Amino acid sequence: MAGAEYPILSVLPTRGLVDEKFKVLVENLSPGLPLTLHSLHHSEDKDYWEAYGHYVSDSRGTVNVSEDTSFGGTYTGEEPMGLLWSMQPVPGSRTGLRLRKVNVQTPMVILISVYRGHVTEGFREKPPPTSVVIERWYMAPGVKRIDVQERGVIGTLFIPPGLGPFPGVLDMWGGGGGLLEYRAALLASHGFAAMALKYLSADKHRAADVDFQYFETAFCIVQEHPSVMHGRVGILGLSLGASVTFTLASCSEVVRPRCCICVSGSHLRQVSEPIDKALVLIDRNKRIRVDENNNSVMRDVYLPIPSNPAMKADVGRIKCPLLLVNGDDDQNTASVEAAEDIAKMMCAAGNYHLLTSLTYPNSGHLIEPPYTPHVRASNFIFPLTREKVIMLWGGQPKPHADAQEDSWEKILAFLKQHLYPSPHTVLQARM
Repeated sequence: MAGAEYPILSVLPTRGLVDEKFKVLVENLSPGLPLTLHSLHHSEDKDYWEAYGHYVSDSRGTVNVSEDTSFGGTYTGEEPMGLLWSMQPVPGSRTGLRLRKVNVQTPMVILISVYRGHVTEGFREKPPPTSVVIERWYMAPGVKRIDVQERGVIGTLFIPPGLGPFPGVLDMWGGGGGLLEYRAALLASHGFAAMALKYLSADKHRAADVDFQYFETAFCIVQEHPSVMHGRVGILGLSLGASVTFTLASCSEVVRPRCCICVSGSHLRQVSEPIDKALVLIDRNKRIRVDENNNSVMRDVYLPIPSNPAMKADVGRIKCPLLLVNGDDDQNTASVEAAEDIAKMMCAAGNYHLLTSLTYPNSGHLIEPPYTPHVRASNFIFPLTREKVIMLWGGQPKPHADAQEDSWEKILAFLKQHLYPSPHTVLQARM
C-alpha cells in the first residue's frame, strides 16, 4: 500500500505544561499529499473545542507543524502552537463560551488527529487514520496546593517543588468573580509561591462582603507563609484585580509589594469602599453601549480619564517596579488610555523610572497565559445586578495569541528580576 495509507503521527512532549511548546510531526506520507491536522478538547463544561490546519507533505513525505505552513483552517502560516491557541467551539455549540480550567489537579486532555485531504467540517463523524492523546497541565509535578481560609480570606496557595523558601505572588482575577486557580498554579510551576484570591462570589452572583483590609490581609498571609521569602512578594492583577493592585500599591500602609503587574486594568478608584460597590461605574449617567452584535462594550464608561486626582489611585506614590500589560483593542476597559495617564502621573511624581508599559496591537482585554484560545466576546454576569450579557473583550486571534505568548515571557522575567535575590536562576519544573 502507499505510504499515505499509514501516516505516523508523533507529538512531543505528550505531557507538559500549558505554556510549553510541543512538536507535531507526521511521517510516512506520499510527497505532495494534502492533509489536515485537527485538535479536539472536551472541556469541563462539557463543550467541545477544536482547531485545525491544512498542510501539504514535503518531498520526504512529512509534515512538521513547527516549520511548515498551514494553508487554511482556524490558523494559517507557520504556527507551532496553532492547534491550541486557535481553538474555538465546534459548530452548533452554545453561544458565549470561554475556555478556562477549573480543576488544576487534572490536565487538559487534547486529541490530535490526522485527516486525509483539506477537511473543514464533520471531524467527529469521520474516523481519522491516526490520533495521539496529549496532556497539558497548569500544575507541575511536586507543586503543592493548599486551601486558604484564614482571617476571613479565601484563596488557594500553590507552593513550588523543592526546599524553598520561594518568592511570593498574590494573584487576582477580575469582575467575573469566583476562585480561579490556573494562573497561580502555573506561576508555582515556574518557581513562585502564588495565591489565587477569591474576592467576588461568582456562584451567588453577588459581591463578597469584603473591604480594602481584606486584600491587605491576603497579602500578609502570603508574606508570612514559611515557604515564602520575607519581603519578596509581588502582586499580579487582571482587570478589576489590576485596579485593586493599583490601590494597594499606592494607598496601603500595610502592603509593601516588591513589584506589581497590572494586566488590562484602570487606576480609577474602585476599591476605597467595600468591594460590593466596586463594580458601580464611575459615572452613573453613562450607559454601557452595545455593538451591532448586541455585545456589551464597557470601555467608554471609563472615558475620558478624569482629571480629578480624587477619582484615581495615586500611582505617584508607588515605590516598586510596575509592569503594565495592555491590548490596544481592549473593549472592556480603557486600559491604554489609563496607562498613558499613569505614565504622566508617575512622571510628575518622579517615579516614572519604576514603570514598564507594554501595549500589544490588535489584542483584547483577556490577556491570559500562552496558547489560551482567544475569545472576542463571551458570557458575563454582573455580580450586583445578576444581569447576563455577552461581554465584548476585543482582540483578533493571531495578534492576541502573540500578545499572550510574549507578555507571559516578560511577566515571568519581570517577576524573576524583582523577586529573586540576585544573582539567581529559576528552573522551571518539568513534566
